[in-house]
Amino acid sequence: MPNYNTMEMMVTAAARELEDGATTAVGTGAPCAAAMLAMKTKAPNLVIMFEAGGVSPILPEMPISVGDSRTTYKAIMASGMCEIMETCCRGFVDYVFLGGAQIDMYGNLNATRLGGGDHQKPKTRLPGSGGANDLASFCWRTMVITPQDKRRFVEKVDFITTPGWLQGGDSREKSGLPKGTGPYKIITNMGAMDFEPKSKRMRVISVNPGYSFKDIQDNCGFELLKADKIVNTEPPSDEELRILREEVDPYRYIIGR
Repeated sequence: MPNYNTMEMMVTAAARELEDGATTAVGTGAPCAAAMLAMKTKAPNLVIMFEAGGVSPILPEMPISVGDSRTTYKAIMASGMCEIMETCCRGFVDYVFLGGAQIDMYGNLNATRLGGGDHQKPKTRLPGSGGANDLASFCWRTMVITPQDKRRFVEKVDFITTPGWLQGGDSREKSGLPKGTGPYKIITNMGAMDFEPKSKRMRVISVNPGYSFKDIQDNCGFELLKADKIVNTEPPSDEELRILREEVDPYRYIIGR
């Protein structure tokens, strides 16, 4: 039996994607836990930015919102949303972590509405973009941490809140968004996906312990591509788990889910 749970696997896998010296915009929850774990293991010079204005704080513990006072504790800057978005627009932010109710094969995200052809009368109204559209439009690499199931991974999102590769190919660049930006990795409880360089369609690149490519495909609402070589995700090490449980999220706000 593994000595870790699903959320610990996802947070650890996401943390491994962040290199030392990079800049990353995060929200609260799993993205923040991943950034904190990366900083305490392999990326001590990682610059963490929060949408509400905190830049590179020394996080004493897990903040519960992007405006939590802990997001500016010993920070190099306590600014505001306009400054953070401007920094993204100027091309200074390497990564952003996002989520949503739906994601499609091109990495477009929906956090606005579900069902119904009338935008004013959807089946379900969701919170909307917040800063997600701006962040995904201008940060270099967008990453998503989400559970793997057919309700989330759909062939076509009901509404594009956050642009991914749009219709695939060069459609994102043709839309006017900066060249070189776009979806990068999708981290789920079953594995990880990236996007095939030419078509920009989602493809499986790694499989988590206890799962197979078939499991991932069976829990996806569209056909996934396969990388030339699909690797097995390394489980969290004892040291990664210790830091995650004792220093990053000792109250189990995230990893206790």
